[in-house]
Amino acid sequence: MELLSNFGSKVFNDEVMKRHLPSQTYQSLKKSIELSLPLEPDIASIVAAAMKDWAIENGATHYTHWFQPMTGITAGKHESFINTSNKKAELEFSGKELIKGEPDASSFPNGGLRNTFEARGYTTWDCTSPAFVKGKTLYIPTAFCSYNGEALDAKTPLLKSMDAVSEQAVRILRAFGDNSTTRVIPTVGAEQEYFLIDRKNYEKRLDLKICGRTMFGTKPPKGQEMNDHYCGRIRIRVSEYMHDIDKTLWSLGICSKTRHNEVAPAQHEMAPMFESCNLAADHNQLTMEMMRVIAKKHDLACLLHEKPFEYVNGCGKHNNWALATNSGKNLFEVGKTKEEHLQFLIFLCAVIRAVDLHSGLLRMTAASAGNDRRLGGQEAPPSIISIFLGEYLTKILENIASGDLDFDKSSSSVLVTRVNILPNPPKDSSDRNRTSPFAFTGNKFEFRMLGASESISLSTTVLNLIVAESLEYFADIMENENNLDKSVSKIVSETVRDHGKIVFNGNGYTKKWEKEAMSRGLFNLKNTVQASGEFIKKENIEMFEHFGVFSRSECYARRDIMLGIYCNTISIEAHTMLEMTSRQILPAIVEYSAKLSKTYLNLKECGIENKTLLDSINMLSKSIDKITMAKNNLGESLDKNDFESKLEKATHYCELVLKNMTILRKHVDDVEKSIPKNIWPIPSVTDLLYRV
Repeated sequence: MELLSNFGSKVFNDEVMKRHLPSQTYQSLKKSIELSLPLEPDIASIVAAAMKDWAIENGATHYTHWFQPMTGITAGKHESFINTSNKKAELEFSGKELIKGEPDASSFPNGGLRNTFEARGYTTWDCTSPAFVKGKTLYIPTAFCSYNGEALDAKTPLLKSMDAVSEQAVRILRAFGDNSTTRVIPTVGAEQEYFLIDRKNYEKRLDLKICGRTMFGTKPPKGQEMNDHYCGRIRIRVSEYMHDIDKTLWSLGICSKTRHNEVAPAQHEMAPMFESCNLAADHNQLTMEMMRVIAKKHDLACLLHEKPFEYVNGCGKHNNWALATNSGKNLFEVGKTKEEHLQFLIFLCAVIRAVDLHSGLLRMTAASAGNDRRLGGQEAPPSIISIFLGEYLTKILENIASGDLDFDKSSSSVLVTRVNILPNPPKDSSDRNRTSPFAFTGNKFEFRMLGASESISLSTTVLNLIVAESLEYFADIMENENNLDKSVSKIVSETVRDHGKIVFNGNGYTKKWEKEAMSRGLFNLKNTVQASGEFIKKENIEMFEHFGVFSRSECYARRDIMLGIYCNTISIEAHTMLEMTSRQILPAIVEYSAKLSKTYLNLKECGIENKTLLDSINMLSKSIDKITMAKNNLGESLDKNDFESKLEKATHYCELVLKNMTILRKHVDDVEKSIPKNIWPIPSVTDLLYRV
């Protein structure tokens, strides 16, 4: 079939390698990929030659080391295959060029790890993520580090965390008698939400083009009250876009599986199949890029901001995480034997303990200026981290903690439809909880806090690492205890006793839960400024250093980068508001005021005193004053620059600049309702949401 032949057609995948590489080279490369071993230089040269030939066959003229700097997006400089030798043009690509590149390390966010005058940085080939051709370029996934070896990207710490959790998980499996598993792989399926709007309207909105979200706009007459968009009929134009997205992603080896309308008007979602978390992170970055590019071909604009519209749901990204052995066994599957049940409980308890001990750190990975606007808004999980297990699993843990090791799975039942013609399918052991930030959903955990525009790398890195720390703690217990049942019972009992407070199966949106969470001692980090401090807590730095994922200086650098991006984001939004207000909003209000005033005076000359018109003119005059004052206050709060630290600056932006932005928006939105559509200078939110 054409669909199958197209899948991975632009990827230098296993099938292509087997076809283009000598058998011995192929086996050596496979061993490096599967066991995370370094590649021999002579092997790299053979691979480079084959990769170049394949890329040229697929239309490539250039190659790039494709990496993920701490900007949240991807980067790479493009080099042609053309070289001159003996006054003759030739196509060349060496093993050295495959393995190492050298971009400027001081031009990306580095948190002080690099001085401006110290530019040297290196990209190194990540052979576990296949190269691919996009357009006329061969993309080679790479890690990015400084001249001194500090990680300047999202991939390097992710790969380190994968090694850490694999090593500790294998120790647990050995304790259960599994001597065949050599590696455990964290897997991820990243659901991606997004908005699609008409390109012509997008181009008329400076805020959307610069900030990715609307800085102004009144509430539309119809939002999502009727619940008629979720999983509803997909409009033809959107369906054609989705079809193009799928075809493109499939050719890049990304298994885009599910597509549907989301809750808000103009909102949609795609979900891929599970894969190694490193590959999933690369593929999600590619997915977001292609969503934007292909939208333009359909005269659409794809918005990935967490809250592009104030009065309807925002966009998240659900990070579905699990652990699988190199033979493909999911370690969060319950299994059938007693040993499999106990093994499942150990890995489950490792996650419970990890999330309880490091909930602040996990919360930090979902912190951004955009996501602050979304979390806890009755559309996304609250900022308080808790775990949903469901009543069935919670009861099992409590029973085992009290000494009962009998894992009874007979509670599974069927769904009774009470309709003769309909089947009664098997029913899951627990319901789903959409208000939980971290939910067990059958054979995986779903981290639901991430924002739509964010990379999944940091959250997955932290999740891998904190679970590795708990698995290490459990492995030490099990290796020093000869009785398996006794060690499992001890671990479960301790987990329920000391960390059970993180488990919550109720409604996370209620004020009651916020109070209860406080009484349990759970963190409630409500914004990025509060959450950023988790990066530099003593116990977190010690854990990062213990597993070799981040050094102390790298932790401080990333905290500073997070705060810097936060301030820059808000600054750009605020300056966009000021420009729109001065050059578009106020002139439109003045123009309409002048028209009304002229009409009023004309009527008055005819002897007609129209009080309604006069009231409207007075209201507009007062609105001009309010908007001007709010604009000036916002400008003054932006002008302040005498900060002693990045934290002080971020706090100022969080507490004062955002407050002034909110006031300015309110005044503008209030007056928009009174201005005719042909005079208001920007498309309304109604136009944006309902013109696709």
